[in-house]
Amino acid sequence: MASPTATRVSPRRHHATPEPATRFDRRLAEILTHATNVFCEKGYEGASMRDLSRASGMSLAGLYYYFESKERLLFLIQKHAFSTIVQRLKVRLEGVTDPEERIRIFILNHLEYFLANPAAMKVLSHEAEALKNGFASEVAAIKREYYRICVGLLDKLKSERELQFSTRIAVLSLFGMMNWIYTWHNSRIDADAEQLAREMSDILLRGVMNGRGARKDGR
Repeated sequence: MASPTATRVSPRRHHATPEPATRFDRRLAEILTHATNVFCEKGYEGASMRDLSRASGMSLAGLYYYFESKERLLFLIQKHAFSTIVQRLKVRLEGVTDPEERIRIFILNHLEYFLANPAAMKVLSHEAEALKNGFASEVAAIKREYYRICVGLLDKLKSERELQFSTRIAVLSLFGMMNWIYTWHNSRIDADAEQLAREMSDILLRGVMNGRGARKDGR
């Protein structure tokens, strides 16, 4: 998994890699990667702080010093993943005005991260309800922002092309297509993220362009 520092991604370079800024950031990124793998293998409930200590190479006391619980580690994994996806997306959308192209960028950005981080995606999907209280609220706020961005992109397309379709159904259908890719994708026989994004974009855009039966408010 990438470093939890700010990402540096060009809108036109899809495979740029975020760079850890400090030694602490690099070490934190390593610990989160090890924790992600442990949660992926054993599940959140089945993993212990001792398991995480062994995997990261950090003493149990040291792990508790920086992360008071495994819930905080899970929180940092989820926060970093969703924040990274949102930050990369915003950079890529800068200067792009065509509504169809912006939707294609959204889909590519999502699929690239998912396929590059399968362990993190498994943890995000399977442990979505494990966080409580403030941890859950902070992650939920990032998810809501991401959802709202997608809604805005579809609404803009609908307005500019004078289309009639349900924005919410279109968004939920899109996330349904994208979010299970990590489970079924086989890199040996399936297309890469760029081709998958192109084909998935075509499916979505054909559907909304042809959707004339929805009510006019489209919500």
